[in-house]
Order: sequence, then structure tokens, then C-alpha cells
Amino acid sequence: MGFFRIRTTVDERPGRLASLATALADKGGNILGLSVQPDTDGTVDEFVTDIPASPEAVREALEAAGGRRVRIVPATAHELTDEPTRTLLLAARLRSAPWRLPEILGELLRADDARWVYGASAAQSRSEDGDRAEGEALELPDPTLLVVPVAPRRSIRLRRSGLPFTLTEAARAAAMVRLAQPPAEPSAAEGPVRLADGAEVQVKPLTSLYREALRDLHERCSPETRRFRYFTANPTLPPRMFDRLCDRARGHSLVAGHDGQVVALASLMFTADPGIAEIAFLVEDRWQGRGLGGRLARMLLAQARDLGFAEVRATLLYDNTRMRRLLSSLGATLSHTEDPGVMEGRIAVGVMATASPS
Repeated sequence: MGFFRIRTTVDERPGRLASLATALADKGGNILGLSVQPDTDGTVDEFVTDIPASPEAVREALEAAGGRRVRIVPATAHELTDEPTRTLLLAARLRSAPWRLPEILGELLRADDARWVYGASAAQSRSEDGDRAEGEALELPDPTLLVVPVAPRRSIRLRRSGLPFTLTEAARAAAMVRLAQPPAEPSAAEGPVRLADGAEVQVKPLTSLYREALRDLHERCSPETRRFRYFTANPTLPPRMFDRLCDRARGHSLVAGHDGQVVALASLMFTADPGIAEIAFLVEDRWQGRGLGGRLARMLLAQARDLGFAEVRATLLYDNTRMRRLLSSLGATLSHTEDPGVMEGRIAVGVMATASPS
């Protein structure tokens, strides 16, 4: 018998986790710990197990059950600590000794090595490791190396040879970093916004006062614009959907106004999946291509970050090229769904810097 940490990627389909658990049970395994993490091309299921079978036999069984990229590394009884409790204890240590940030990040992610990188070295590491410009998401081209930005020219580099880092772990690391930094200014979710062409719009939270203004916005939008937003060209916004968009317990929505009219609607909606929210936009045709959608998107992503979400998703029609470009500019990972006409964009919020106004 031996302790192992087992990680595998699976497609997001009902019954996949049960299939993996059955495969482990068939090999005599006892599951002692479980975590589920969203990632770029599926769900990462991680098990801590006490299992008599050889790693190779376990790998073959999990692959037969639908697992991909199966990784198995030795574990210890110490790793059976309740994960939320362990994270809270590390956060408490960080608050009392913020200079120990690399050490604490290393423990958080069970890294083999964690160290500061500074100045040109930090910038070079961020470039080599796929970190985009400020305001965009961190990519993981080398999954065993993670660079977590702390300041413009200061980062922490972590290495872990056994298990690749996931985007969820990158988001956790970024959230821990924020604990060691001075309190950030609240993200601006209302006020004037000046676009690149000089036009100015007023952004405000959506309330029931905008019911008629949103009805007018939908009537002014072309059928194609409405289809891209709702997957149907229905010219009206059902009252039930409007009430849901206004419900702050279910999400946060913003409206952009100009010259007495609402010209755009942007929504951040909470989901049943812990740590995941969804975004969607409706921009009047004559305001498209002027940067308004990007400005609203960054406001929503800043709100998602401040609310503690690890990931934001968007579902879009394949022929919505403007939305695809917008999501790509935000560092999203785009993938196809089971419907060939529908795509999904996923953004790891925790690894984004403060939203850029550009």
C-alpha cells in the first residue's frame, strides 16, 4: 500500500468522475482526498489515494475510464490535511510575515522550488513563461513552471516537476499574492468612460429604472447583434430575464449611456459552479468596433476578481468574430463545444493584473 497524488484531465461530461472513482476502486484504491479544477481543455480531477496497485496499472485503468494526461506522484500523510484549512493557515502566516511570500506560495502549490526574480530577469521570465502584458491572463506553455507577478518588475517563479500547474492553481497563487499587498482601490464600476475616438459614455450599474431604456436598446440593435447575444433574434428582452439581470444576488450588470440612451449592456452572472462566473455583452451596432465592449469587459473582470472568482467564461456563436477577437485580447482560451456552431471562452481571473483602461 502507498500514498499517491493522482491527477488526470477529463472531458466535462456527466459520469466522468464516477468512472474514475470506479477505476480506482477496481484497483483496490481508497480515495482519501479529492479536488476538481477547471482548466483550459476540460476538468482536472486530483485524488490523494492509498492504493496497492502499481502506478502504471493505475494509469492504464484511468486512461481506459476516460482520463487524459494522467500523472501519478508519491504523496505523504501530511497531504491529507483539509485543503481549505491548510490554505487559511498559510494565509494567516503570510499576513504576519509577508516577506515569506515565495516560501508560502511554494507550500500552497507544493512546488519543488520557489524564488524571487527581479528586474530584467523577471521581465524575461514572464516573457519566456508566457505571461502577457499587464492586464492580460497568464498562459502556461511550460506547465511545470509558473511565474506569478507581484509588481511590474518583480515576480515569483515556481517549479514543480511531478505535476503540471493548472490555471486554477495560478489563480490561487495570484489571490495569495494579493494578501501580501496594500489594499487595492475598489474597481471602478461606474462613471464616465472616454473611448479612443473621443466619445464619452456614462457607465452605471443596471437597475430597474433602465427597463424602458433597455427595451429601446434591443429594438435599435440589428437582428444579427441580438442573435450574437441571445442566440436568437428576438427583438424584446423577456421581463423575467431583465429582473434576473437586475438581481445583485445573481450577478452584476452594467449599462453604458450616451446622450440619454443606453447604448450597451454588459453582464457578469454567477453560476452554480464554485468560483466561476459568466460574461455577456450587447453593444448597439453603431457603437461596435470603438472599444466600448473591451472597456466594459475589463470592468466586469475587475469585479469578478474583487468578488473572488477564479474563472470567467463566455459562450459565443462561432461566427461572432468580433466577440472572439475581444476574448482573445483579454487572454481567453477559446475552445469548441459539442455544438459545432458554439464556442466557449475561459479567462483565469486571478492571474490578471488590475484592469487596464485601454
